Amino acid sequence: MTVTEIQACNSTHPYLTSEIPGCGETIKQSPDDFLVEEIPSYLPCGSGEHCYLTIEKRGITTLEAIGRIARSLKVPERDVGYAGLKDAVGVTRQTISIRRVSPEKACALELDGVRVLSARLHSNKLKLGHLKGNRFRVAVRDVSDDAVQHVPEVLALLRERGVPNYFGFQRYGAQGNSQLIGAAMLRRDWQGAAGHLIGKPDAVRDEQWRAAIVAYQQGDPLRALELFPRHCRSERELLQRLVGRPGAYEKAFSALHPRLKKLYLSAYQSYLFDQLVAQRILQIDELLTGDLACKHVNGACFLVQDAAAEIERARSFEISATGPLFGCRMTLPAGQPLEMETALLEKEQLKLEDFDLPGGLRMEGQRRPLRVPLGEPSWRLEGDCLWLEFWLPKGSYATSLLREITKNF
Repeated sequence: MTVTEIQACNSTHPYLTSEIPGCGETIKQSPDDFLVEEIPSYLPCGSGEHCYLTIEKRGITTLEAIGRIARSLKVPERDVGYAGLKDAVGVTRQTISIRRVSPEKACALELDGVRVLSARLHSNKLKLGHLKGNRFRVAVRDVSDDAVQHVPEVLALLRERGVPNYFGFQRYGAQGNSQLIGAAMLRRDWQGAAGHLIGKPDAVRDEQWRAAIVAYQQGDPLRALELFPRHCRSERELLQRLVGRPGAYEKAFSALHPRLKKLYLSAYQSYLFDQLVAQRILQIDELLTGDLACKHVNGACFLVQDAAAEIERARSFEISATGPLFGCRMTLPAGQPLEMETALLEKEQLKLEDFDLPGGLRMEGQRRPLRVPLGEPSWRLEGDCLWLEFWLPKGSYATSLLREITKNF
């Protein structure tokens, strides 16, 4: 990331601990530098038709691990359940469920990038969200000499006030364009959506890939198709339907996989939410009258009629203010929080009903806490390497804490 990109990131996602200097440089230098372990909501009971596998994957995504396991066991991927999706960076220990597979057969699996740690039967399929949170162990390398002073200061402040619940740029895709595609989809700007999907030449390093993007921008989809690397499947699918059909952007874009289109829309929801977190970063542990507050124990939300009457519950981390994952059926706050959310949508030239897309792409919306509790943080220095351990609730990201430590992204 360039200095300009870091400055842009920091201005878009301001730090809660901005007055404490950063002390880190490098994260995720090797897979063993980033370990994440799911904290399950419940343990398998020992009987039933679903086999719960605790797996350790290294260097691959959750979906790729599921694909390798399903192919090896010769079961449909739809019979595999999971509680959370994890990316390819680092080492992940998580649970998946497979229907009608014995624990013995599951434990005998030997796969590249995947190791089965245990297997036990349970009565129901594991579903997305069936976890309490995630436990992390992260190495931050090349830390500064004053880390011993500043790291405990940052952790103490975050423990007291909460970790800003940013999604962050990791949600916006490798080129940082996923949210732009989603925004264009909501505006029914299919030419814009196609252009953002193709991307910008300065966002990639491969010369042939850059040439392909330039060819598209110059109005030559056939040449772009010839140049695009084979692994750029979505871009190639789009271009195949544009060749010889000038202007058929909506039809070409509709051919993309629904899961991918949902991902773009979700990225835009995340982008808008992050803007609300940024607006309230300095008062992230406070409430406004009209807020929809979230109970951390169960996720239930209620309208704050009197902020002063609820502030002690916020200070004890029983409740927190929420922000919007905008959607056509999302519950709205009142007062000043509603004004802030309405102003953001107006700035984006959108209305809630615009999220009611056809073709199974409807985004109903929900609320998300602006901050999350930091669980059991600990740290130690080994030379110029800082080792951090902590847990966060499900749906939140370790990078939200790490950026407060390092101040470099």
